[in-house]
Amino acid sequence: MRDVIRKMLEAEAEAKRIVQEAGAQAERLLAEARRQAQKLAERARRETAAEADRIIQTAERDAEREKKERLDEIASEMDAELKVSEDARRAAVEAVVQSVCGKS
Repeated sequence: MRDVIRKMLEAEAEAKRIVQEAGAQAERLLAEARRQAQKLAERARRETAAEADRIIQTAERDAEREKKERLDEIASEMDAELKVSEDARRAAVEAVVQSVCGKS
């Protein structure tokens, strides 16, 4: 009977040890999973930040290019509006000369 009790106590001790080892292993696995999740989250943040920077740079370049195109377009429009024909230029020069020289 003592032998049976001793074997039961040994079996309980072995079961307790197995449960403790399983708990410790579960904690190690959980800690490793957390570290991996942190690494993945950090990498995702870095990649997202890098992509956001690329998008911003592209948008800035596009905006600068569009601004230049608009300025060029406005300058062309202004040049077209400010052009005076050769006849109008001669008439203006003659009017100034007549005014300065006092000829009517």
